[in-house]
Amino acid sequence: MKTLPATILSLVLFSSVLISCSKDDDEIYFSKNVETIVEKKSYSAIELEILNLVNNHRKTLNISTLNTLDLISGVANGHTNYMISQGKASHDNFAERSHTLITTANANNVAENVAFGYSTAQGTVNAWLNSSSHKSIIESPNFTHFGISTECDGQGRNYFTHIFIKK
Repeated sequence: MKTLPATILSLVLFSSVLISCSKDDDEIYFSKNVETIVEKKSYSAIELEILNLVNNHRKTLNISTLNTLDLISGVANGHTNYMISQGKASHDNFAERSHTLITTANANNVAENVAFGYSTAQGTVNAWLNSSSHKSIIESPNFTHFGISTECDGQGRNYFTHIFIKK
């Protein structure tokens, strides 16, 4: 027959396994890859300028301006760092970013623009506006919020991820 301390220890260990594996803990799950949610509280000058340029462009078309959401910028930052690690601009793993924003920001629709190598906000936004697919995202009246991340690699090249959602 087991002693009382051994029984208690067994119950504690069994309970901790059940509790630590429960999916009801916080209902937020993060991807195991590089692109995790990172809260971003401050924006660089180039990021703020891009956000303002996009909203100003939308105003000229009588489209509602977008609200910045730090959660989106955190997801964008994960992708920007991924692109730097790969040495190229891409939309790799977009489905994961989209799913993350659908589940954590209650997004109904998600789109993104990426860029690489531009040294100014105006140059980046001009490039997006000169591309029909990127322009359609910027000019879509269906989006309500956006976030951005711009980082510089070790060689001084800028990488940009600009994500749009509809809540």
